[in-house]
Amino acid sequence: MAHFAELDENNTVLRIVVISNAELIDENGDEQELLGISFCQNLFGGIWKQTSYTGLAQGRYAAVGGVYDPILGEFLPPS
Repeated sequence: MAHFAELDENNTVLRIVVISNAELIDENGDEQELLGISFCQNLFGGIWKQTSYTGLAQGRYAAVGGVYDPILGEFLPPS
């Protein structure tokens, strides 16, 4: 399962959703974050970034109320 965080215009995490890994698989069988983002946008609208419990996507797992820092490329915990 893949996890995606919805962000507001200030990059604050609004919610986290779980989608099937199948939604991220491209024609070569590789996972692509952009496919998951597109899936979430088509389903819910909004701005999305992938997050991961393992920290492989954006440094650390997103938390509602936390912020995505595009310069660092990672989620920061709520303050």
